[in-house]
Amino acid sequence: MTSSKAHCIRPAALAATLACAAWWPFAQAQPAAYPAKPLQLVAQQPPGSGSDAMTRVWADCAARELGQSVVVQNKPGANGILAVNFLKGQPADGYTLMSIGMSQMSITPYVYRQRPYDPLADFDGVAVLGTSPLVLAVPAGSGIARLQDLDRLARATPGGVNFGSPGKGSPAHLLTSALLDKMGAPGTHVPFVGEGAGLTALMGQQIQAMTLVMGTAAAQVKAGKLTALAVFGAQRSPLLPDVPTIAEALPAAADLARPSWIAVVARAGTPPELLNRLNAATEKCRSDAQYKSRFDAMNVSLTATAPRDVRVWAERDAAVWRPLIDKLGLATE
Repeated sequence: MTSSKAHCIRPAALAATLACAAWWPFAQAQPAAYPAKPLQLVAQQPPGSGSDAMTRVWADCAARELGQSVVVQNKPGANGILAVNFLKGQPADGYTLMSIGMSQMSITPYVYRQRPYDPLADFDGVAVLGTSPLVLAVPAGSGIARLQDLDRLARATPGGVNFGSPGKGSPAHLLTSALLDKMGAPGTHVPFVGEGAGLTALMGQQIQAMTLVMGTAAAQVKAGKLTALAVFGAQRSPLLPDVPTIAEALPAAADLARPSWIAVVARAGTPPELLNRLNAATEKCRSDAQYKSRFDAMNVSLTATAPRDVRVWAERDAAVWRPLIDKLGLATE
C-alpha cells in the first residue's frame, strides 16, 4: 500500500519539479520594473532659457512620480540638432529622453534641404507638456512703444532692423520674419545659440527686436528692461495684460497667432509600455498643484495628450510652417 502510494505521488512531484524548472529561466529573464535606474533628460537649449525651465519642471515632478531621479543634460547647438544626434545614439530603452519644441519637430527638419533628421521616424512621443504664446519685444528705452514704431525704424534703417532668435528655423525666427514680410519692412536675422544669448544682446541693444517665450519676456518687461509689442496668441496674456495680441497690433498678421509647445520624446523603437508609463507619470504631474503653479508662472497652458499625439501635433504644425519656409526662402543646404 505504501509502495503504491509512493508510486502515485512520484508523477505529481515530477510534474511540479519540471514545471518549476521550466518557470525558473523565464523568471530570471523578466526585465526589472521600469524605471530601475535614473533617467537622463536631454535639453536642447542652454540653462536659463524658457525651454530649459519647462524641462526642469517636468524632470522634478516626473522623478517623484517614477521613483527615480531624472537628470537634465543641456546639449544646445545647431537649433537642436546636436541634442537630436545624441538621442539617436542612445539605446531605445526609455532611460534617455529629450525635451523638444515645436521648432525641432515641425520647422528645423524642413529648413535644411538635406534633412538632418526625421521627427516622425526618429522619435517616439511621450507627451506634449503644454503650450505658450511667444512675445515680440524690444529694448526698454529704445523709443519703440508700438509695432508701428518698429516698422518706421526698419524702413529708416539701411538693411532694416536686426532681429534675434534662439536659432535659425526657430518659431521666433519664422514668426518675426513673417511679421516683417506682412509689414513690408526690411530686417536682418541674427541667430544665437539659445534664447539666453539673444536676450543678453537684446537688452544690450546689440539687436533691435526679438521674439521670446512668454515667461522670459514677462519677467524682463516687469523688470523694466524690455518693452513688449505684441503677443503671438489668440488672447492677451495674464502676465502681460496691457500688451496687444498680434491681431490687435496688426490685423493682417492675425494668422501668426500660433503658440509654441514643448514635448518629451524617446528614441524610436522604445517599447510602448515604457512610453505609456512615462505618459501616466506626466498625467499625474498635471494634477499636482506645485507643478501647475510653476507652469502658470511661465504662462504655459498644460494639456492632456497620449504618446501618439506628439506625432499628430508635429504633422499639424509642419503643414503650416513648411509653406512659410518656402515662401520666405529660408531653406538652405
